[in-house]
Amino acid sequence: MKLSVGIITYNEERILKKTLDAVKEIADEIIIVDSNSTDNTVKIAESKGAVVYTEDWKGFGPQKNSVIEKCKGDWILLIDADEVVSKELKLKIKEIIDDKNKYEVYDINRCSICFGKELKYGGWSNQYATRLWKKDSVTVSNNLVHEEFETKLTKGKIKEKIYHHTYLTLSDYITRFDRYTTLGAEEYLKRGKKSNFFNIVINPFFKFIRMYIFRMGFLDGIEGLIIALFSGMYTMTFFFYCCLYNRDYGDIK
Repeated sequence: MKLSVGIITYNEERILKKTLDAVKEIADEIIIVDSNSTDNTVKIAESKGAVVYTEDWKGFGPQKNSVIEKCKGDWILLIDADEVVSKELKLKIKEIIDDKNKYEVYDINRCSICFGKELKYGGWSNQYATRLWKKDSVTVSNNLVHEEFETKLTKGKIKEKIYHHTYLTLSDYITRFDRYTTLGAEEYLKRGKKSNFFNIVINPFFKFIRMYIFRMGFLDGIEGLIIALFSGMYTMTFFFYCCLYNRDYGDIK
């Protein structure tokens, strides 16, 4: 078996069909670990031939490690449920797993689609992320969020794109916003770090300036403005949650 595609899911019906259709021609198996989705995620996955395991949510790192353990292929392509492999990338992956490779671990060019538009500025384009490797070549940290991919091997880079459909609507953004700020704060505090006034007030301002001005997010039009504003608000909310937790105002749930 050459290639296993691994995905974790929770209420991903919005884009999952497109994600699975993009990889079904190159995957020898598609393994999904689902966290008790309440929408049509499991139904869609099974209709596309994926093997679905249902497990309680333990955090992004642990869930992805669970998927990796279940993959049997010589190569593993671990993607998010909202990442769609381009036709060009599909051909490149096929070439690599057919023994035309120089490396055992690859970072893939990850481009973001927000509100239906590909963002080319603001730090949202050409973000290389570890997605393809030979089995046992990579370990994933057990972080609740923003998990890290670790390897001692030299990594290759694939310029062909994988499209990350981050947010379809503002409602979608707000739903994910709450989940990620909460999990991020828990992980931040678990590492013994603390928040302060500077983090809450100053960091969000510089986040916006860096994305919108220095990284030229303004060239992405209204979408670039909205993402820069919301990213600043994300930073403020994240550090505010950390302060609440530190002061024992209540658990972050």
